[in-house]
Amino acid sequence: MRIRGFAPSTPCWVELTTSDPDDAAGFYAGLFGWQVEGDRFLRNGQAVAGISRARPDRPEGWLTYLAAPDLAATIERVTRASGRQLTWPEERQGACSAIMADPSGAMFGLWQAAGFAGAQVRGEPGTMEWADLLTEDVNAATSFYGAAFGWTLSHEFGSGEWLSPAHDSVAGLITGRYDVRWQPSFQVADTTETIDRCAGLGGRIVTGPIEMGLGSYVEMIDPLGAPFAVTAPVHRPVELNVAYNDIIGMELTYGG
Repeated sequence: MRIRGFAPSTPCWVELTTSDPDDAAGFYAGLFGWQVEGDRFLRNGQAVAGISRARPDRPEGWLTYLAAPDLAATIERVTRASGRQLTWPEERQGACSAIMADPSGAMFGLWQAAGFAGAQVRGEPGTMEWADLLTEDVNAATSFYGAAFGWTLSHEFGSGEWLSPAHDSVAGLITGRYDVRWQPSFQVADTTETIDRCAGLGGRIVTGPIEMGLGSYVEMIDPLGAPFAVTAPVHRPVELNVAYNDIIGMELTYGG
C-alpha cells in the first residue's frame, strides 16, 4: 500500500546505522529483497528504510523516527517532558531530523518532512509493519510519552499498545527483554521461511515464533548485531452460516 504522509508523532521511518553497509545491504537483500540506492533501502523502487554508516554520535542498530511537522516545537516538548536531545537538527534528503532519548535511554528520531515523508509503502512483505518500545520502566514510559506526544497506554488486547490522542494505535510496548530501545518489526509472508532464510544469511533468532493477536512474531539479530523483528499475518478460516429467523428474516453468523 502506497503511503503519502503520516500523522504527527507516529512512526514514519526507520534507519539502520552499521559499521559495514555493504554486508548489511547483502543480508537485507537476501532476507527482504531490498536494494540500496544512496542512503535508502528500496523495495520495487519504493523507499522502505534508511541505511547509514556508523558515526561517533550514533550507535549501531535500527532507529525509529516519529513524524514531527514542527521539529523545533517537538524537540522542546520532548525535553520539557524530561527527554534528551542527542543531536542537533540535521538536514537530510527531503527532511530534517534529530535524535532524542526518553528518560530511560531509549533512542528515537524526529522526522520533519520537506518533500520526503518517510516510508513510501506499508502493509506488504518487506515493509515496516510496527514499532515496539522495549522497557521495564512502564510508569516512566507512560509519563514521558504521554507528556511529549499525548499517548496513552492500553492493554485492551492483552499486550501493551500506545494510542494517540485520537485513540489510534501508534506503537507497542514489550517488557521482559532486559533491554531499553525502540525495535522495528517488518512484515513477511511466512515467519518459518524467514527464520530459515535469516539463519542461512548469518543472522540469529532471539525469540519466536510467537502468536500475537493476528500475527506470528519473531525477534532476530542481523550478522552485524542489529536486533529487529518480523511479523507475518496468521490466516484463519472463517465459516459463514446462513439461517432464516421468523423475527428478523435472513441471518448471517460467522464462525472459525
